[in-house]
Amino acid sequence: MQQILQKIVQEPVLHAKWLNSLSFMENAGARKISACENAETADIIQLKHAAEEHRHAYYLKKQILKLPVEGFTYYRNTDLLAPIHTKQYLHKLDVECSRYIKKVFSLANHDLKYAAYLFVTYAIEVRADELYPAYQEVLTANDSRVMVKSIIVEEEGHLEEMMAQLDRFDDNWKEHAARVSEIEGRLFREWFAAVSDETLKSARHTEILT
Repeated sequence: MQQILQKIVQEPVLHAKWLNSLSFMENAGARKISACENAETADIIQLKHAAEEHRHAYYLKKQILKLPVEGFTYYRNTDLLAPIHTKQYLHKLDVECSRYIKKVFSLANHDLKYAAYLFVTYAIEVRADELYPAYQEVLTANDSRVMVKSIIVEEEGHLEEMMAQLDRFDDNWKEHAARVSEIEGRLFREWFAAVSDETLKSARHTEILT
């Protein structure tokens, strides 16, 4: 992962696509959290998560302005890394997790949506606790003006909050969270493999031109 992130950070257009892809996924997560809200029972933690994920999407977009590039205003496929995988990653995780949760807990409708929100968000926060620090390490090593330290702190808080909510949801939540994390791990590896392929192709193309 570090080698690919190094190549991304050193090439402004790739870096902008990477930031835009992260922004897209943060925004997609925020929208899914909001979609799981019950009009009467949405609590402060759920509202906080949605608000902070939206803010992360905005923050990452603003980081692009620190790079010597133009564009990247929207989430068009040409402005993302591995756009198909980027746009499908969270949706696939939500669908597969919902199927698993429905099977093991026999839930439906809003109860199913809420349970899926808990487990999917947990898996995503575990991933964020690995990905963002690795990315920040590369940024620091390259003296980049781009920073994600504030996101790292908030994602750590999110993970603690999700674990507390899962404790209240089910005594054996860790067993089910491990299964959901396996699903997420497979989808993440597929996404990062696609990101890596595009990054390496771009690097080879740059080498040929120079």
